[in-house]
Amino acid sequence: MYNLTDREIVLGVSGSIAAYKAADLASKLTQAGVRLDVVLTPAAAKFVTPLTFQSVSGRPAYVDMFDTASGASELHIELARRANALLIAPASATTIARVALGLAEDLVSLTALATRAPIIVCPAMDPQMFEHEATQAHLETLRRRGLHVVGPEEGRLASGHTGPGRMSEVQTIIGALRYVLGKDADLAGRKVVVSAGGTQEPVDPVRYVGNYSSGKMGYALAEAARDRGADTVLVSGPAALPEPYAVRVLPVRQATEMRDAVLAECADADAVIMAAAVADYQPAEAVGQKIKRRQKGLSLSLVRTPDILAEIGRRAGLVKVGFAAESENLLTNARRKLDDKRLDLIVANNVTAEGSGFGSDTNRVTLVDGEGEEELPLMSKYEVACRVLDRVAAALREASPD
Repeated sequence: MYNLTDREIVLGVSGSIAAYKAADLASKLTQAGVRLDVVLTPAAAKFVTPLTFQSVSGRPAYVDMFDTASGASELHIELARRANALLIAPASATTIARVALGLAEDLVSLTALATRAPIIVCPAMDPQMFEHEATQAHLETLRRRGLHVVGPEEGRLASGHTGPGRMSEVQTIIGALRYVLGKDADLAGRKVVVSAGGTQEPVDPVRYVGNYSSGKMGYALAEAARDRGADTVLVSGPAALPEPYAVRVLPVRQATEMRDAVLAECADADAVIMAAAVADYQPAEAVGQKIKRRQKGLSLSLVRTPDILAEIGRRAGLVKVGFAAESENLLTNARRKLDDKRLDLIVANNVTAEGSGFGSDTNRVTLVDGEGEEELPLMSKYEVACRVLDRVAAALREASPD
């Protein structure tokens, strides 16, 4: 993950049944290349042992604020100073109160008081505790101080009650961490518009003309742009994917809706990346009622959909990136599209190649611009997104070197 590798993160775990989710969070952060230190409140250690976190992170986990086994004269100060971020997940009502009031009664709240790194707080508790005016006041205090509060989500809790109080999903928390770490990166202050997914052009109330696009490439691009500090807008056709944290998502269904949304957002954008697989054709007229199977055959009259990239046109300072999903003559078709639509870059991929078809988590692409071609090896779609955004960032620097 672009901005997690080799980052020093402290994960604070407090006394909540959601502490078991923190073990999964610790594992995924470690897999992403984070150098992770875990500190637990004594109550948290009754739910999940320090050994669990040590096993998944490969580093000691700490509970005792007076621990001398670490070799550090002041463990909390050492952790606080080297942290790029402090992530408190789950954050119980007690821990939230301690952090808000500046009380240092355990290693988690002590580290929070000592650090000057960004702090992300992920509440987890029963709804009546979360909704209590004291908890809400403490959360407002944290927000006012610039701490980032993520969640909670609504759902069924361990008590059997349903309501707000579930700790946010692990991927949402990781997205929040990446967002916070990337706020000052090379696309900070830039607006990037990304389109994703396929479009659905209605035939009748239950059928449509569409394609196999999953939206994964576009969503990876939106996440990668966010991770580099961009104000990111994702114009998405129907996709069974969670909305990326801190990305403004504009859901659309038809090509005309996508065209309108993209054109509106591009008015003040620095870059547009059209990763969506927009349907090339739509029925000339949608039928108002379901077409019955009784008919022996069915003929559809199709007309062209809008050419969104062509309609965007050229504007000084706007970097335009397109995608060419092809099944033959990959580079010939990609270069023709690059020239016809006057793009800065086109990402070409053969959708019939192993590992790079619709719905896969990987992609093998060739980056084509006016200078030549760069064939990339098979890599994750997030890694592909990072390589594309390297080109976008370079183009923006070249356009405004100051």
